[in-house]
Amino acid sequence: MTAPADPIRVLIADDQTLLRASFRLLIDLTPDLVAVGEAGDGAEAVAAARRERPDVILMDIRMPGVDGIEATRQICRSPETPDSRVLILTTFDIDEYVFAALRAGASGFVLKDVLPDDLLAAIRIVAAGEALLAPTVTRRLITHFAGRPEPATRPAGSLDGVTERECEVLALVAGGLSNQEIAAHLRLSMATVKTHIGRLLAKLHARDRAQLVIVAYETGLAGPPGR
Repeated sequence: MTAPADPIRVLIADDQTLLRASFRLLIDLTPDLVAVGEAGDGAEAVAAARRERPDVILMDIRMPGVDGIEATRQICRSPETPDSRVLILTTFDIDEYVFAALRAGASGFVLKDVLPDDLLAAIRIVAAGEALLAPTVTRRLITHFAGRPEPATRPAGSLDGVTERECEVLALVAGGLSNQEIAAHLRLSMATVKTHIGRLLAKLHARDRAQLVIVAYETGLAGPPGR
């Protein structure tokens, strides 16, 4: 008989007490999730993340003192929380927040009006190591980078060691294609695509697909269609 998997450990960071309580109740009523702590601002979130080492941190952006973006940056760069992933949860669907949060290391971005079941699914996706962006955010992220007149903001050497095939896969990831779509486009097996993406994550020191999209555009590998 297979032993049950450990529940996904979730930390909730939001400056609204009632909202934190609501999220905690939802999480604790879900069998495969457990809330391991709460934080009312970014500094508390960083301290709690280092103490509890949660799998996923629900992180509000606008909080007093240290905001959610800076807290995300500290958590994602800390050797004390190498496996903790941040899911940004906010009412503000604003480009500057999206891009800053992703650059800080966030693995997902959903709005606070998300349905409860969709939020739980988002937590599971991020805990599994995938990136999770609302569809409108994904489209705007790609449009933002593709529309810039000078997309290459990282040195060309950032892609040293990345093979030609891996560059092809990276460009398709930046285009918003799923693993299945990449496999069909390049006529590869799903296992091979997953291997390429795993190697890209390691070589580019990226936490997930969202970070790969940013690398692709900032190195100039991806850009406007037909460029």
